[in-house]
Amino acid sequence: MSSQVRLRLLPSARCLYDEPIQVKVSHLRSRQVVTIKASSTDEKGVLFSSSATYRADGNGDIDLVRDASLSGSYAGVEPMGLLRTLKPHTLNTLFMKEKALEPLMVKFSVHDEEEQDQILAEETNERLLMADGVSRVSVKEGSFRGVLFTPPGTGPFPAVLDLSTIMSERRAALLANKGFVVLTLPVFQEKLGNLKMLHLDPFEEAIIFLLQQPKVGSKRIGIIARSKAADVALSLAAFVPGVEAVVWINGCSANTAFPLFYKKRQILPALKVDTKKFIPTQSGAVIAKYAMDDPLKEENRATVIPIEQANTNFLFVASEDDLNWDCNIYKMEMEERLKRHGKKNFESMCYPRAGHMLEPPYTPFCPSSVNMFVKMQIMWGGEPRAHAAAEVHLWKKIQEFLRSHVSCDPVQLTDLN
Repeated sequence: MSSQVRLRLLPSARCLYDEPIQVKVSHLRSRQVVTIKASSTDEKGVLFSSSATYRADGNGDIDLVRDASLSGSYAGVEPMGLLRTLKPHTLNTLFMKEKALEPLMVKFSVHDEEEQDQILAEETNERLLMADGVSRVSVKEGSFRGVLFTPPGTGPFPAVLDLSTIMSERRAALLANKGFVVLTLPVFQEKLGNLKMLHLDPFEEAIIFLLQQPKVGSKRIGIIARSKAADVALSLAAFVPGVEAVVWINGCSANTAFPLFYKKRQILPALKVDTKKFIPTQSGAVIAKYAMDDPLKEENRATVIPIEQANTNFLFVASEDDLNWDCNIYKMEMEERLKRHGKKNFESMCYPRAGHMLEPPYTPFCPSSVNMFVKMQIMWGGEPRAHAAAEVHLWKKIQEFLRSHVSCDPVQLTDLN
């Protein structure tokens, strides 16, 4: 390793997961060409890596905020490109980082262009999911289990229920950093193989539990959810008291996969998927976008979630290049239905070149992985750079929306950044 070349991660090598960093290299030779590499191992032990080639300026400096990559995992000026383009060595693998207590460690290194084995400088970026003072408590109450994240300070704080298909702490922890009390739950509290129906009652218990937390100052909660979890969020708004706001991301306007029950009776049948309509691709993954039955056909109308009866504010978010579901069509159907009922309680966001897997910012882009329902490799869609930009924009919008609608009395919201 060169004793002179310096690699810096600014403002600090230690930051929150959703914060950008500035990668700078100095003390190179004038106009020297080098490769900057990044690597990280996810929670399943899968190695992800990326690289980009840069030419130093006349002073021997490289600044990823200013300078364009000449080649590699991406080209052009993209300050966080090395994180976005982290790829597994195995196709169709989702980057797994769901445990909030453990930071994501990303190793950056600078290599001589002609002798790649020669490391000129290196540094490790520690990307934290929990800010200092945020508490994490595992919860098992009644018929639900999850994890509760609480900001430091006395509050009062607004309450958010974070629903995900499987247990995930990442988004919930990051929202707690912004001054929300967040309870995260998996939609499926038991193995899918044993499941024949889904009940709203455990989620109602979770809402009651969340509102009883001592630092919670809101009278009702916000919910954030994507994909299958998003239609559960809509159903909670329509049938269960206590829901002030819902962030619906790339979901369906109908109840999908399993019949939905509440208070021991079925309230919605399930909209089904026709796997014969899957479109195969060369990668081995399939496009499922057009395989869901049409909820507006007469025989399927009973599956449509009656959000027009909800006293809730909605943020509908749809990616136009979602290859898993035709979510933009579902979004437009819900908008039209609410308008027909004289409702103005919604906002919409549409991202033209984004895919299904909208995550908090600076998550490695995932084009395809296994879908737990059909147990097949599914294409998620999205043009990687545009998808990453959508994630940055949406993350800010989500926080603004939740702060605006899930208010405390007195308002005393805290942003810990």
